[in-house]
Amino acid sequence: MKSWGLAGSTAVLAAIYAVSAQAQVTPEEVWQNWQKLSATYGQALVADSVTRNGDTLVVSGMSISMDQDGAKLNGKMDEVRFRDIGDGKVEVTMSDTYPITMTMPNESGGTEDLAITITQPGLTLIAGGSATETSYVFNGPSIGIATKAIEGGKTLADISATLTGLQGNYLVADVDGLSSLESNLEAQTLSFSVQANNESGGLDMTGNLAGLRMEQSGDFLGVAAMENMAQALRDGFAADGKFSYGAGSFSIDAIENGVPTKVTATNETGFFNFGLNGQNMSYGAGGTGVNMAISGAQIPFPELKITYGEASFDILIPVAKTSAPTDFSFLTRIVDLSISDEIWGMFDPTAALPRDPATLIIDTKGTAMLANDLMDEKAMATLGDAPPGELHSLEITELRAKVGGADLSGTGSFTFDNSDLTTFDGVPAPTGKIDLVLAGGNGLLDKLVSMGLIPQDQAMGARMMMAMFAKPGEGQDVLNSTLEFKDKGFFANGQRLK
Repeated sequence: MKSWGLAGSTAVLAAIYAVSAQAQVTPEEVWQNWQKLSATYGQALVADSVTRNGDTLVVSGMSISMDQDGAKLNGKMDEVRFRDIGDGKVEVTMSDTYPITMTMPNESGGTEDLAITITQPGLTLIAGGSATETSYVFNGPSIGIATKAIEGGKTLADISATLTGLQGNYLVADVDGLSSLESNLEAQTLSFSVQANNESGGLDMTGNLAGLRMEQSGDFLGVAAMENMAQALRDGFAADGKFSYGAGSFSIDAIENGVPTKVTATNETGFFNFGLNGQNMSYGAGGTGVNMAISGAQIPFPELKITYGEASFDILIPVAKTSAPTDFSFLTRIVDLSISDEIWGMFDPTAALPRDPATLIIDTKGTAMLANDLMDEKAMATLGDAPPGELHSLEITELRAKVGGADLSGTGSFTFDNSDLTTFDGVPAPTGKIDLVLAGGNGLLDKLVSMGLIPQDQAMGARMMMAMFAKPGEGQDVLNSTLEFKDKGFFANGQRLK
């Protein structure tokens, strides 16, 4: 399935819901703004009839269509009612159910179809405000989406999802050709299911999440402007979003070439964040309290169990050419990771190693300059093998690696001289230091040798390296090390090594 499918379905929902936020004073203006904003998404929004019935504008046979790069979309809603409720507000109600069909070219030269049915009983939207700044509030007991993926007349997948206890609001403003949006959405639960089949097997997945919350803001341009992302960012396009959820679970039953596999998992919380503007791009995701179990004929024991207290990552990178260094950051956290004893037993049957949960944390930030706009494909192509920019500073806020009874931690910071690429063989000459503490390192080496995983001579070489770069610290089997770059040289605990 091409990515257009997801983008197209998102655009449909935007056209039907988000555009409602464009409501003005009268029902007629609300309907006109639906049509206007749909056009900015490259969609045509028309109706069989539009009639005024007292305080209500009744739009019958509303259809939405789109044709882009060989992919087509068509949707039909029996009725939409725009009722003037006074105080400059308009109540919008719609049919409880409506269908959408999508047809997309596939790689084999044929087409793939999506048959989508959306149900929204009791959904109510209240729009009000002014022509330039409109508020919008919606409530609904549930919204459901059921999708069939069809290729060559054969159903490949059935996908369904239902949100319950839905409520939220929008604030939309049109300023200088940009549509500015702030929105909040909450739902009590999300349940979903996927059934898929192919020639070699099938998949059955079900799941649910509680306490969903989504926040979004940004300045948006029309579809045509987004074809050149670099220019769109220069023209003011920006988007930020946050999605979080509470406790959840899912299960997967899959068969591949007659071999079954089962996966179950639960979690306590989770999140997903993204951001993009003319200066930088950010992306992050994570979860807490995760328990996962995997079983199947290809696993050499009854069940593989994996648990962790937290797993997350967060990235911030510059996207625009600037005349001064700009911020970047990278964070990854895996905290209290445990695996089942069956896995440990495969390489440590005598339990020589401590089986305490493992942790890995890398938290860094710094500054860099780009030679070209990152989203400008033509400009980036001219770089060839040259680096896309210059690294100016790096701060290691936290470094932590804990496994098998050993615990490494450290912090540090560096600056880089980009005019000197010779002292360290093409790397900008650094200035700064990192302080490291290793506890239990020699003990881990002893255990790995006794298990036969590391030969004695390799362990001896590792100990010689530790002696060169570290010195004894406080406590048993504790080593401290300060690695420093200064005066175009490299020092370990004050001793110059380069």
